[in-house]
Amino acid sequence: MTPQRTHSARTRVESAIAVRGLRRSYRGRPAVDGLDLDVYRGEIFALLGPNGAGKTTTTEILEGHRPRDAGEVAVLGRDPAGAGPAWRARIGIVLQESADVAGLTVRESVRHFAHYYPKPRDPDEVIEAVGLTDRRNTRAGALSGGERRRLDVALGILGRPELLFLDEPTTGFDPKARRRFWSLIAGLREAGTTILLTTHYLDEAERLADRVGVIRSGRVVDVDTPERLGGRHLARAVLRWRDAEGAHELASAEPTADVARLAARFGGEIPHLTVTRPSLEDVYLDLIGAD
Repeated sequence: MTPQRTHSARTRVESAIAVRGLRRSYRGRPAVDGLDLDVYRGEIFALLGPNGAGKTTTTEILEGHRPRDAGEVAVLGRDPAGAGPAWRARIGIVLQESADVAGLTVRESVRHFAHYYPKPRDPDEVIEAVGLTDRRNTRAGALSGGERRRLDVALGILGRPELLFLDEPTTGFDPKARRRFWSLIAGLREAGTTILLTTHYLDEAERLADRVGVIRSGRVVDVDTPERLGGRHLARAVLRWRDAEGAHELASAEPTADVARLAARFGGEIPHLTVTRPSLEDVYLDLIGAD
């Protein structure tokens, strides 16, 4: 599924999350240092950054789990620092490590947590939505890693959240389980749920996110679609090929024209031709200042 990139002209009024000048320090050392951020309603926004960049502190402030030192924060129109149970019922949180419900079956877990919400979704409907119907009578402790994360998402969407926080949701997944989980998350977005995703997997961000924000040293250094982040769409393509004289490389602003010229020179197929542009990983590493 290819996300639709339709948010570039949206205003702050339509933001599910609006942050200005956010600051938080620990023992005099800034973890979040004047961070600005907007997450638009109905989008999947991926927040990327190295360990220690401030992602966890930022998301915990947005979730209302950690106080801030300064700045303006509005999540679904409310300041999380003073929001009550009615506001909390409008958000869902899927932590990297969830509470232990290993002794309960999938259905028992979902039915139990449904009592915490004023208008929960039907537990069986939620179990079906995350693809665990055949495992509804299985204890959580006997689920695979991918199935357990599906249960975590079931608990996170049980209260019909307008906004869902996903923290490293596919850590430890095998490739098949990751792709199934991606389909689930894309389906939630299509149903209107706004999602803030933190992940270390660049392919995950590229596959799922409408927009990507990169955080470094407590500040957001760039926000754009995965295709345009860091000027990626403007970067020159690199053509590589090999012939009797050896390996060749050409940086090109017009790769189609240059490929046509090479093809004419060789009278057909260009031997060992590759055409590449900077990957999202290349751009990300440049933005965070990594070698």
